[in-house]
Amino acid sequence: MERISYIDGVEIVGLCDQYEDRVEKMQQLLEKQGLPRAKSYSGSKDAWKAMCESPDIDLIYICTPWSLHTPMAVYAMEHDKHAASEVPAAKTIDECWQLVETSERTKKHCMMLENCCYDFFELLTLNMARQGFFGEIINGEGGYLHDLRNLNFDKNGYTEMWRLRENQKRNGNIYPTHGLGPICQVMNINRGDQMEYLTSMSSADFQMAQMANELAAKDPFFQEFAGKTFRGNMNTTTIRTFKGRTIVVKHDVTSPEPYSRVHLVNGTKGMALKWPEPARIATSHEWMSPEEMTQLEEKYTPEIVKLIGEMAKKVGGHGGMDFMMDWRLIDCLRNGLPLDQNVYDAALWSSIAPLSEKSVANRSNSVDVPDFTNGAWKTNAPVELTLKGGGTTGVKASKKADTTKQLGI
Repeated sequence: MERISYIDGVEIVGLCDQYEDRVEKMQQLLEKQGLPRAKSYSGSKDAWKAMCESPDIDLIYICTPWSLHTPMAVYAMEHDKHAASEVPAAKTIDECWQLVETSERTKKHCMMLENCCYDFFELLTLNMARQGFFGEIINGEGGYLHDLRNLNFDKNGYTEMWRLRENQKRNGNIYPTHGLGPICQVMNINRGDQMEYLTSMSSADFQMAQMANELAAKDPFFQEFAGKTFRGNMNTTTIRTFKGRTIVVKHDVTSPEPYSRVHLVNGTKGMALKWPEPARIATSHEWMSPEEMTQLEEKYTPEIVKLIGEMAKKVGGHGGMDFMMDWRLIDCLRNGLPLDQNVYDAALWSSIAPLSEKSVANRSNSVDVPDFTNGAWKTNAPVELTLKGGGTTGVKASKKADTTKQLGI
C-alpha cells in the first residue's frame, strides 16, 4: 500500500483485512503520506466481499493466502472490478480456467502480480531478446531457491500457518512463477509460442518432517504437524514448447543455500545468467567484462527503467521491481493499454503448480499443458516494452494525473 500511495492517478478508497489492527496500521500510513483515510473493511474472513461490492472502486489488489486468490479475483470481476492478485493466481486447473472465463465474460482485467518480471536484469534481458541479441532462444531456466524453514515454521508468522500447510499437503513445484514468468516473456509464451507438455520430479523430504518432529517435542503447538509428510526438498520441472524450446523450473524452500531465481537464457548467439550474482552475459566461452556489461546496459535498458527506475529504487519493494510493477499496472489501466501480464499468463504460469503435482504423483510421466488462449497464442503480439501512448502516469510530486483509478487493497 505504501508503494501505491506514491503513484499519481490512484486514490486508495478501501482497505481490508480480517484483523482490524492491520487496517488501522495502513490508515495511519495514509495519514503519514498526507492522503485521506480509506473506508475500512475488517472483522471477519468475508469482509473482502463488501469491499468488492462497493461501487466506488475500479481495482481490487489482492494480497492474501494462495487459496483466496481465485475466489477474490473472480468475485471482484463479477462485481465490475479489475483484479490484481499476488502469485500464484490460482491453485488448481479448474481455478485457472475460472479466471480466464470470468475475465472474458466480464471484460475485466485480471493480472497476476509477478514482480520478478520487473526486476532490472530481467527487463534488460527481455529487451535484448526482443532486439535479437541472443538469437533464437533455445532454453530458459528459472527457480525459487529460498531457505524459508524458519519463516514457514514461525508460529507467529503466516496466519494460521497457511504456508506451512501448503508445503505439507502438496508435492511439486507449488510456487513456480517467480522464475518462470520472466522466461515466458523472453520466449513469447502465449504470444508466438506455447507450452506443450511438462515432466516433474521431486526429491525426498530430508528436512521439513524432521524439523516438525523436533519442534513438536518442545512445543505442543506443533503437535499437529508431527509425524506428517512434507513436500520434497527440491522439485525440478521441465517444460517443452511447441517450437521445441525447453524451460527448467526449480523449487526448493528448505535446503540451506543462497537465494536464487536462476534466470538463465540460452540462445543461438549468446546467453545470460543472473545468479549467482553478479549477473553475467556471454557470446562465447568467456563472460563479458564489466565494461562490456555497462555498454550493454546503456544500449538495451528499456524505457520503463529509464523513466522510473531510479524512483523505483527509492520507493523500494524488492529493490524497486515491486514499484515498477505497480506503476506499470496503473499506467496500462489509465491509458487503455494491454497489460504486460494478462489473465492468460496468470492462468498458464499458475497451472504449472498443479500440473507438476500430477506429474510427480505419476512417476514423473509427462503431462499436457492446457492452452488457455484457445489457439490465440499463434497470432498474439509480444509484450510491448515501449511505452507508446503510456508512460503518462507519474508520481505524486508530478501532478500529471488526468484519470484517477480508485483502488481497494
